Amino acid sequence: MGRWRSGATAAAIGAVLVMAGCTADPKPAATPAGGTPTPGGTSSTAPASADGVQHSPNARLVANVPLSKPFDGEHALGSDLAFQGDFAFVGNFQGFTIVDISDPAKPKVVTRVVCPGSQNDISVSGNLLFLSVDEPRDGDTCTSGDGDPAEGWEGIRIFDISDKTKPRYIKSLATDCGSHTHTLVPGKDASKVYLYISSFGPLSGPHCAPPHDSIAVVEVPVQNPAQAKVVSQPVLFHDGEDDSKPGATSGCHDITVYPEKDLAAGACIGNGILMDISDRAQPKVLQQVIDTENFSTWHSATFSNDASRVIFSDELGGGMSPTCDAKTGPLHGADAVYDITADRKLKRRGYFKIPRYQTATENCVSHNGSLIPVPGKTILVQGWYQGGVSVADFTDPDHPKEIAYVDRGPVDPDGGEPRIAGSWSAYYYNGYIYSSDMTKGLDIIAIDDPLTDPAKPVRMDELNPQTQVSYPE
Repeated sequence: MGRWRSGATAAAIGAVLVMAGCTADPKPAATPAGGTPTPGGTSSTAPASADGVQHSPNARLVANVPLSKPFDGEHALGSDLAFQGDFAFVGNFQGFTIVDISDPAKPKVVTRVVCPGSQNDISVSGNLLFLSVDEPRDGDTCTSGDGDPAEGWEGIRIFDISDKTKPRYIKSLATDCGSHTHTLVPGKDASKVYLYISSFGPLSGPHCAPPHDSIAVVEVPVQNPAQAKVVSQPVLFHDGEDDSKPGATSGCHDITVYPEKDLAAGACIGNGILMDISDRAQPKVLQQVIDTENFSTWHSATFSNDASRVIFSDELGGGMSPTCDAKTGPLHGADAVYDITADRKLKRRGYFKIPRYQTATENCVSHNGSLIPVPGKTILVQGWYQGGVSVADFTDPDHPKEIAYVDRGPVDPDGGEPRIAGSWSAYYYNGYIYSSDMTKGLDIIAIDDPLTDPAKPVRMDELNPQTQVSYPE
């Protein structure tokens, strides 16, 4: 959730669908009919900083907070981000980190909280912090271990962060099929917030039986979060247990809400959906769209500032495969732009994919991003795993184009099998881009470009990127 101010484990990463083959030699990619020109190229021609990080001339890495003890093990992967005031909250498969970013060039770790649970998707609201757990644990506490696949606990954990140096664990809530991601939704009044719990399956066991075509809605009384409870389990799809048909789904991967507009966009594995959330506890599907030609796993969504469009991403290969290559092409593992029509329907426009081919060892696909608050334009910063951080202008929805990037290069330059690494999430907050790199930690990136400069004076008090708010036009 944001408020704008104008001023001067391997199991959770999870749904691995394919391990793609080797890349071809880079060459110009074809322009698809009705799609977006995506020129080929290699990152080897890009400018590089002293530490070898490749970047466009208008973007540069200014600071990094590395993964250090206790988050320095093989399974301590960085995940999503949230922001509040002078602090960044960095999810990790082993817990979360609070970082002081009052001076973005000199970030400081305030505390690291060990609380294992894949994938620890994170959000903040006032004095509360929420973590998603999408793997069975043998209990709901931060000292829990691996649990029974059928009977283990998984769901949402709630913390009090009024003291940033000593977050306090308040309670947990079990949710069906766990919580792969969650979205914070402010209530119609300030006394409550809601969480839309996205999870997919089904799996064996009483808590995740087929069909799983729903989300869980958690209501949290702000002044008494210990009374948080699941208040509804709305069924969004009615395709039953047969998930073999095009567009069939088994739950949502991620949901982005635009509370001011009473709208939500869901990336729901087999399709994209638009929802009415005027009744926060009972979201209703307005339309479903499928793309059997180009989309594989609908992963996330971002509205334009005026909510006239939505950008969906496709996590082809479950994020594990090297799909940013000539063989895969510009329309798979990409972003797709949809108009929201006057009668609240979705109409597809163009596609976007980063124009730099990656090596056969680099997992690369479209992942989490957010708008850069530029009046009158739709500019998205986005993580692409080992494809790095990309900034693209979607203002012309038929021809989006990249305007800036930072690419750390392959985590394993000497070859071998692709392994999970790179930018999980990249978001713009108060003048800088913050990227949660799964193995390198928190990257802070400066961008200086005439297209993005109007965003520099904009300040936010709080940002959960999946909870969009309008900024001044």
